Amino acid sequence: MELTKIICDAGILGAGGAGFPTHVKVNCKAQYVLANGAECEPLLRVDQQVMQVDAAAVVRGIRAVKEFVGAEHAVICLKAHYHAAVDALKAEIGSADDVRLHLLETYYPAGDEQQIVYEVTGKVVPTGGLPLDVGAVVCNVSTLANIAAAIDGKKVIDKYVTVGGAVKTPMTLKVPVGISLTKLLEAAGGTTCDCAYIIGGPCMGMVVDTTDIPVTKTTGGILAIPKEHPLLQQKSPSLDLRLIKSVCCQCTMCTQMCPRNALGLNVQPHKAMRSLANGIDLLGDFNGIFSCCNCGICTYQACNFGLKPSQAMQTLKSAMASDGIRPRKEVFGAVSEGMGALKLPVSRLVGRLGLLQYDVPAPMQDKALAADCVRIKLHMGVGAPSVAVVATGDKVRKNQLVADIAEKKLGVKMHASISGTVTEVTQEYIEIRKVTK
Repeated sequence: MELTKIICDAGILGAGGAGFPTHVKVNCKAQYVLANGAECEPLLRVDQQVMQVDAAAVVRGIRAVKEFVGAEHAVICLKAHYHAAVDALKAEIGSADDVRLHLLETYYPAGDEQQIVYEVTGKVVPTGGLPLDVGAVVCNVSTLANIAAAIDGKKVIDKYVTVGGAVKTPMTLKVPVGISLTKLLEAAGGTTCDCAYIIGGPCMGMVVDTTDIPVTKTTGGILAIPKEHPLLQQKSPSLDLRLIKSVCCQCTMCTQMCPRNALGLNVQPHKAMRSLANGIDLLGDFNGIFSCCNCGICTYQACNFGLKPSQAMQTLKSAMASDGIRPRKEVFGAVSEGMGALKLPVSRLVGRLGLLQYDVPAPMQDKALAADCVRIKLHMGVGAPSVAVVATGDKVRKNQLVADIAEKKLGVKMHASISGTVTEVTQEYIEIRKVTK
């Protein structure tokens, strides 16, 4: 059976965050297949532990993709200080030369797809483009492990998630897709204070005020953050234009520290700030806005006045997309000669965020977390929502298909992560409950 069908039938999408359907991503020819195990965000521990405990599956997965796309190179990219993962991968690869490791420095955002492609290939993915434009396919290490499992007939019904921040026992858990985040926090002993929550990492994650939210195939972490912590205010999507007008001095530090700008992609947050405050005609060439990855360095590290250039960038990006403006596929200029000096040490960022006390191990738990009820969301990543193929009252078994890809749409299949009865089907999710005697 062709690998794309195996991947599609297993319901695999990018596990690293964006959630692009993997059967579409690998349906190509490429020179490089890159495994992203750099774990971009601070405090999260999933990727490094997956590579440590499931190195065989990661290597098997990248080999399968390499063969399918006809690549010359298969490279697993991870940070050099992930010593246990490095050792496990080296032992698995052995003396073979078809897969190699690329060890990254401990900087943020090392896990950014653009950074990894440039570090390995020396090429820059253009604005509005994909790694395939420079001959590369990038897959998260958990995605590759899922591909290896799919070859053995398994479906994606579980996810590894780090539970961290202000919890009693930080940990990384294997959980059924659709389990409530509340159950994960309970497994970690609960919070140590009154908290809000970030789904994902502290920089690019989304702030929520409830944990009655199901785990998806892209959920990498849930962080409990004390409600009085300044990070929550920094992550607020609101922008005070009067504050920007009165405080932003156009020092350009946000642009100077931008990793995408250093790649020659013309990402200039200081211009976004001045255009929002004083008129869109001051923006200049808008194309670089589309290359902003919202890493937040401009907000959390560069701006000494506590302003939010990253929010200005996202505001403009959304406005342009709503107006039907699309990016031109281009690389604006040369890679900065000082790019190495611009790499932000993760420890410095964690200190600036005020999260040093939470930068602790979150060990992988030996036993998977069980669930009596799951809600399988029908929209988990890029593309159209999946279409339910079950109805309320149906009995389903674990691994059974419960939602299919919409006809002629980009999407992913969904499977039951527990056996039980379908108790609710909405436009957003399918709820399954175990039958209790």
